[in-house]
Amino acid sequence: MSTGRDVMTNATLKKFGDPHARVKAYDTWVLVLRPQQITLGAMVLVSSENATAFSELSREAFVELQGITREIDTGLQRAFAYDKINYLMLMMVDPDVHFHVIPRYADSKVMADCTFYDYGWPGPPELSHINETTMTQNQQIIAHMKDLWD
Repeated sequence: MSTGRDVMTNATLKKFGDPHARVKAYDTWVLVLRPQQITLGAMVLVSSENATAFSELSREAFVELQGITREIDTGLQRAFAYDKINYLMLMMVDPDVHFHVIPRYADSKVMADCTFYDYGWPGPPELSHINETTMTQNQQIIAHMKDLWD
């Protein structure tokens, strides 16, 4: 059971394109594709609870998070065969609890008529360099991911 608010009032979800960028909604979390693709399949996992600090999340959200991360890891591996994965909780600009999920790649990847690079490999993700995509390309990425998701 969700202990959160209506996800339509979640400013962080709106900023990252929900509901159009939605990959999957869970009881206490929503997973969306980042409009700016740092790497192929970069997403944001946003809490749907009314929390602006990680410690404010409910027990249910923490329990659900374990299964979601397993599902993300498996789904992204099936979809794009990433080499590593980074979960970043920066929380400096956007108010709601969220993680940036960044699959990492040693080599470039091609998807939706676009070549994607991991500009920071093998170091930390290079957040200021993005792979330019269109809304149509992002929808193709989402559809590909949903086809292979648990």
